[in-house]
Amino acid sequence: MRPTAATPTRPANYALISAVYAAAFGATVAASGRTGELPTQRELLPLGLATSCYTRVVTQQKVEEWLRRPFVEEPPDAPWRPRGRGLRYAVGELLLCTRCTGAWVGLGLVALRVAAPRAGRLAAATGTVGTVNDAAQAAFAWLRSR
Repeated sequence: MRPTAATPTRPANYALISAVYAAAFGATVAASGRTGELPTQRELLPLGLATSCYTRVVTQQKVEEWLRRPFVEEPPDAPWRPRGRGLRYAVGELLLCTRCTGAWVGLGLVALRVAAPRAGRLAAATGTVGTVNDAAQAAFAWLRSR
């Protein structure tokens, strides 16, 4: 990761992203207070696996290119890189980082689970199935290569 001084951004760009995340987290806490819902310990693994699945979709899959396009240059034969300057560049960095995007996706899944428990459990189950499928495909490819 390059220091802020080595990117076309300002610390305020990252502060804004952090503030939006904090506001979303606060809204999730408030929703939990209203609904009385919290994910159980048993739900944490499916939520984590679903976060992995959806994060890969957002950061790497062709189907979400439309979402990344304003923020990320995706040349076919070169590494992807953030576009522009300032906040646009900072969002591009976020979308190229699976750990960074994963924090947002995870918060979104937990927020959905808190605000609409059935929909949250369905989203977690669907994403978990996607992650298990990815693992099975990778294991099959590995076995075939042996």
